[in-house]
Amino acid sequence: MQIKKFLLTGIFFALNLLGAYAQSGNSTITGKVKDESGRPIPGAIIKITGTNTAVAADENGLFKFERISSGKVTVTASAIGMKLQQKSVSISPEKPAELQFILLPSVQQLESVAINGRTVTQEVNRQAYNVTAIDAKKLHNTSLDIGQALDRVSGIRVKETGGLGSNMNISLNGFTGNQVKFFIDGLPMDNFGSSFQLNNIPINFAERIEVYKGVVPVWLGGDALGGAVNIITKSTPQTYLDASYSFGSFNTHKTNVNAGYTARSGFTAQLNAFQNYSDNNYWVNVDVADFESGVYTPMRVRRFHDNYHNETAILNLGVMNKKYADQLLVGITLGQNKADIQTGNRMEDVYGARLRKGNIIQPTFKYIKKDLFTKGLDVQLTGRYNLGEERSIDTAFRRYNWLGESSPKDKNPEAKGGESGERRDYRYKNNNGVFSGNISYVINEHHSINFNHITTTFNRKGFNALDPGNLADQQPQKTTKHVTGLGYRFDYNQKWSSTIFAKNYAQQSQASKLMDGVYSKGERSISEFGYGFATTYHLLSNLQLKASYEKARRLPENNELFGDIDLLSPNLDLLPESSNNLNIGARYHFSLNKNHQFSIDASYVHRDASDFIRWVLQPVSFDGKQNQKADNVRDVKNSSIEGEINYSYKNLFNAGFNITYQNLRNNTRYEPGKTEPSPTFGDRIPNMPYIFGNANASVVIPNIGKDKNSLTIGYNMLFVGKFYLRWPSNGSQSTKAEIPHQISHNANMVYTMAKGKYNLSLECFNLADKVLYDNYSLQRPSRSFALKVRYFFSKDLLK
Repeated sequence: MQIKKFLLTGIFFALNLLGAYAQSGNSTITGKVKDESGRPIPGAIIKITGTNTAVAADENGLFKFERISSGKVTVTASAIGMKLQQKSVSISPEKPAELQFILLPSVQQLESVAINGRTVTQEVNRQAYNVTAIDAKKLHNTSLDIGQALDRVSGIRVKETGGLGSNMNISLNGFTGNQVKFFIDGLPMDNFGSSFQLNNIPINFAERIEVYKGVVPVWLGGDALGGAVNIITKSTPQTYLDASYSFGSFNTHKTNVNAGYTARSGFTAQLNAFQNYSDNNYWVNVDVADFESGVYTPMRVRRFHDNYHNETAILNLGVMNKKYADQLLVGITLGQNKADIQTGNRMEDVYGARLRKGNIIQPTFKYIKKDLFTKGLDVQLTGRYNLGEERSIDTAFRRYNWLGESSPKDKNPEAKGGESGERRDYRYKNNNGVFSGNISYVINEHHSINFNHITTTFNRKGFNALDPGNLADQQPQKTTKHVTGLGYRFDYNQKWSSTIFAKNYAQQSQASKLMDGVYSKGERSISEFGYGFATTYHLLSNLQLKASYEKARRLPENNELFGDIDLLSPNLDLLPESSNNLNIGARYHFSLNKNHQFSIDASYVHRDASDFIRWVLQPVSFDGKQNQKADNVRDVKNSSIEGEINYSYKNLFNAGFNITYQNLRNNTRYEPGKTEPSPTFGDRIPNMPYIFGNANASVVIPNIGKDKNSLTIGYNMLFVGKFYLRWPSNGSQSTKAEIPHQISHNANMVYTMAKGKYNLSLECFNLADKVLYDNYSLQRPSRSFALKVRYFFSKDLLK
């Protein structure tokens, strides 16, 4: 405790000592930069003449200067291809200035430009980390969810067990599941519950999505082993409404409303609400059992017990752009979902009455302030606590076939009943909290430091209404996790930037084990240390080189330790994972005749992981149930490459292609307690694709029907090579279970009216109606269509 106090006191003293050298005033200048048609100019450079103070306009063209000395100042705004504009204004603490710049096209193009205007997404991609940023706004007219959008990023493979609302797993450069962490505005999505997951959150929820591959920056925090996904939501002080509705095949309905209001006083209200519903009664090819004869007959039938719906609302109230806070918001997230369970971990497990339910009740808090007490000191404090409940129901003492027919199960006196052999109506609360603090300080233009701490808590409580005296349900299942990071960044010049960092990971867990019919309570503490660096150098103005390394650690997650009640078994003996993650990459962009734009990205990824955790199918039980269990593979290596090429012609045509090859192999020569070499040494890790890619193209036809209206026709293709379900060295070649190679085609048309105010889109998924698998035998939806209508309105404070 004394050491912690000493460290906190030292950090506070150092920050104040450094801040004493900063010289600043107490006046403010805000404004917006737009073109003559009223469209914002993101990346425009705004500078106060006679000083080194300059900022870039955000994606809405907005900018802000704080702590400026009072008096008369001259401000200039410039952007590529636009004439520089200059304005003078007198400012004081009592009289902040609001400026609007309307830039006109320049007659002559400069042959060389010192500063290039870039969007926020482009700036994220220029970081030293191996990161890919998606501009989610370009997908807002589609019916995609966030999971489907991620499936188009190089290095990422999204695996779903079925249709809307099914279980989803994301693989990033060979690491998967809990090894990849997810964040919303920098706060971990740990244990949000089934009502708030990536495959039921619409793409309109996000402004952009940042994918960090392998090395994760300190400010993001968490204990990611293989990378992180950060979902950035809308946070600018605007009044806006984004409302949409889509209807599609299998009786699928999706509704989304994003609304915000910001008064000049700073009062802010934000609402995000969405719902998803689907019968999920798509066609599948299966073997149908005859209960009388026991004969199985191949048929193409519809799924009959896979209904899914969820409803979620997120409300935030507070203030923005005040002296004491850039953002101070309190909110609540409310949601519920219900999902029928059609199959288990294989298509042979057919259910007709099992289901799960869940809800989320989550109060939230966010505080953000830049230049707190002194210029360059930025603070962000956030917190969430989920009070929601989950429920698993399996009470029918029957068995079903794929025609929806049923018969009573055998009257085995030892059987517990239920379709899964474990009759239950189990209610449980995964009460969990996530609390984060981030402090960054810019010492000067070359040096900055960052401190981040995240605490997550978990406490599962539950009981089976059909077996209230079950001792297993009364055992403690608790964890507390702390991740602390400290980083230092050195910007030598505009060409070269480097960051070094260190992280500490700690976890305490409480659980009980069953030994000889008696539960023995126990506690376990884990403490690990990690470190890394990231550096980038711009060899040319359009050629960037990157390298990053991290000794990453990941502590076992709650569903790995305790299971998930339905399909995952517990494993209380799991060890923490560690990995040496190395990324080397390059980014090159160029243009031909100013109309043809090209960009090329390539990277090499090396992962050397110990105590690698993966899900393993358990043996089929006497009642036909087959669960999965998390287990440690002692040593896994992965060397992979990925590349991406994009081309655009003016704003009329875009095309791109990416491909990933990953060589993920078991590097454990001797299994624990054995002297003979492992028969699977050197094998590819099973149930993991090793080659996959995406291709896309879109063409824009402007002024269709009316001036400023446009029609966009788009196409996307996904390719995945075949891979084995189990270890390649086990079994004969002719009998190995494999997930076959597959190609999926998707197409869409979007008609945009009144500069994007009104939008209409038509999409087709799985255009060729192929049988698609992400997991062995678990078929994805057949061909489907979706029609979406969207209305969008936005007005910022300066209009």
